Amino acid sequence: MRKSHPVRRVVLASAATVSGVVLLLSLKPSSDPGSASAAGNGAVPPAASAQGGAQAAGTGMVTGDAAQTQYGAVQVRLTVAGGKITKAETVQAPKGGQSDQITANAVPKLNQAVVAAQGANIDAVSGATYTSTGYKQSLQSAIDKANATADTGSGGSGGGGSAQAKTVTGDVANTQYGAVQVRVTVAGGKITKAETVQAPKGGQSDQITANAVPKLNQAAVAAGTANIDAVSGATYTSAGYKESLQSAIDKAGATGGSGSGAAQDPGASQAAKTVTGSVAQTQYGPVQVRVTVAGGKITKAEAVQTPKGGQSDQITANAVPKLNQAAVAAGTADIDAVSGATYTSAGYKESLQSALDQAGG
Repeated sequence: MRKSHPVRRVVLASAATVSGVVLLLSLKPSSDPGSASAAGNGAVPPAASAQGGAQAAGTGMVTGDAAQTQYGAVQVRLTVAGGKITKAETVQAPKGGQSDQITANAVPKLNQAVVAAQGANIDAVSGATYTSTGYKQSLQSAIDKANATADTGSGGSGGGGSAQAKTVTGDVANTQYGAVQVRVTVAGGKITKAETVQAPKGGQSDQITANAVPKLNQAAVAAGTANIDAVSGATYTSAGYKESLQSAIDKAGATGGSGSGAAQDPGASQAAKTVTGSVAQTQYGPVQVRVTVAGGKITKAEAVQTPKGGQSDQITANAVPKLNQAAVAAGTADIDAVSGATYTSAGYKESLQSALDQAGG
């Protein structure tokens, strides 16, 4: 029998090894997780849409803060799905006289630009400088809120997310000299930063605001609550500041103040959630509703803004308590109007529905 040569066996073994390696390489692409993700709708598209840092995260509907312009308030609402803005709309826009034409021309263009840009980095519409500026300001606020909500939700299971910094804007407090609105940043149950989004301006108010607001901001951080002293000579501004500050603290769940830990209890934050609806403009003034939701039910409803002055005071005093009770009883915005308060009731229901949309109800 012919004996195999050692060199030949080595050559045959090497050839077999090379063939096996080639076969494995030919099969690799179909089983490579990275390739599979790139081919589908996995991590790559979201990463691409998130570049720039100003896009909205999370899923749901969120309304930005009202931005006051020279010709009226502008307020933007976004619908976000999977971290992408799918819809932008205005809740408030300047109206009356020439503003109607400017708004009708500018707002649709701004809404489209937001969805296309997926952020607040959009161009102003020619001939609508003030409206565009207000729109972008409210839009950025909505994006900030969407991102804050997404950050909170993503950290819930691990327990660490709730300790991260969260920025929340309080409701607008209307004073005799103008609106006051406060934004706070909360981390670990403590207020780390306070700032005013709106403050009285014009004439003597500019000087009062410049003097009072920095002191109020410092006091809020130092106290960790809304229980701060008014600034001398700025009684109305201080009162409005404290009202809006308390609203922001309520939203942030930071009532534990300087370290009780209340804001870090995930169960507590899920048990009750307070949400403020968008402002609904009526013929006699704005209406805005705040609801507290727990376990999918409305446990409390209250009006943040209502028509006032003259006969409106009496109508509001009669209608609002009834509307509040009806909202809690029904658990929805499908409630009856109060007799003699048709406009207020309609505005109430509109703002109530907005609050429920934000609460996921």
